[in-house]
Amino acid sequence: MTTDDTMIRHRIDQLIDGLRARDRAAVARLYTPDVVSFDVEAPLQHVGLAAKLANWDKVFTFFETVDYEIRDLNATIGGDVAFAHGFGRLSGKLQGGPQVPGMWVRVTFGLREIDGEWLIAHDQVSVPLDIATGAGVVDLEP
Repeated sequence: MTTDDTMIRHRIDQLIDGLRARDRAAVARLYTPDVVSFDVEAPLQHVGLAAKLANWDKVFTFFETVDYEIRDLNATIGGDVAFAHGFGRLSGKLQGGPQVPGMWVRVTFGLREIDGEWLIAHDQVSVPLDIATGAGVVDLEP
């Protein structure tokens, strides 16, 4: 593993820690100001840090406790850009409600090295599609 690979994995670990702590400021520090996010909810893209944080704010609103995990993360690095992909699952206890197990999704991060720090410039979350029904398949596990 290279130093950059270790730094990228640490950056993703910081995202997980920030989400579990419900620490909006810590999460914000991990993204570029012009981040573009292709999330599972509409619209097709969320552009800019404020839009990305608004998505995480929804998570903090709906969940009393947040857990986020990533499995099978693989990174490819080329100069000052990198991408990493794996499987992610958001779960936790809903506000005033039950514990929910969440669902596994496919997650991809595009990162840029800026002033010696790897920051998330793009992320994409997707679920597989059952072409025959047009429905997302949300019961798969890595």
